Amino acid sequence: MLTLPNILTLSRIFAVPILVFLLWSPTRFEYALAFALYALMAVTDYFDGYLARAQGAVSKLGIFLDPIADKIMVAAVIVMLIFTRDVAGLDAIAALVILLRELAVSGLREFLAGLRVSVPVSKLAKWKTTFQLVSLGAIILGGAIPHWAWVRSVGLFSLWAAAALTLITGWDYLRVGVKHMD
Repeated sequence: MLTLPNILTLSRIFAVPILVFLLWSPTRFEYALAFALYALMAVTDYFDGYLARAQGAVSKLGIFLDPIADKIMVAAVIVMLIFTRDVAGLDAIAALVILLRELAVSGLREFLAGLRVSVPVSKLAKWKTTFQLVSLGAIILGGAIPHWAWVRSVGLFSLWAAAALTLITGWDYLRVGVKHMD
């Protein structure tokens, strides 16, 4: 149960309150620390799955916790970036689209799991996750280095790209789910 992949997944969950604390009322230094922690969390997201498959240590706990850890991290960062107004105005719509899709797909996956229907993650959904991670990281980093405005711009552009992919992949999941709702 306490394999290295599961420990990495749990570390992401336990790091979220620290990340929220750093983003609560951030100075440039706290933005830098938050970015470092966020980047570390994103790296562990990659390595927990990679190690689990490479070591043949895929576990039910890991399968259960990994998507939860991802969604907790993304939701917490989105909420905090809206709270700090790093994401504001129309850009908040893109962030909310991502947040709402994550909640809806989680609920749909839970419903389908009860029917013993598995919905595999598509390549497009993996791209969505990549844009999401890049966008939120760049926006956090932009707070640490505000004189490099292009970093924040990359973050906001990626946020909108992630939101567009979020709508497409969310629709794909919904189409699959509706087939099982009688």
